Amino acid sequence: EGWGSRVDEDMPVIMIIMKDRVYDKCINALQQVSARRGSPIIICSEGDDSLEKHASKKYKILEIPHIVDCLQNVLTVIPLQLLSFHVARLRGFDVDCPRNLAKSVTVE
Repeated sequence: EGWGSRVDEDMPVIMIIMKDRVYDKCINALQQVSARRGSPIIICSEGDDSLEKHASKKYKILEIPHIVDCLQNVLTVIPLQLLSFHVARLRGFDVDCPRNLAKSVTVE
């Protein structure tokens, strides 16, 4: 049960592993994905040498510049937004007209 039961070699897992207060927990999650033969796509800080001992060479790693912690999330979300955009386009969805937007946006 839980998220780990769904991980296998055919399921890509996108992981954000930054040098912050939850770094050790993220490394633990990476080890769990690896143990289940998952295919992690890791978004990490540029020059994270300690991640190299936990990450296999077969993993896809996207390094982003490390900046102050309060702005790191802004930089981290950009690759996720681009991935969402391209997956939606590949699946044939109109990215300029999202479904159910009216339900989530309140207009006075």
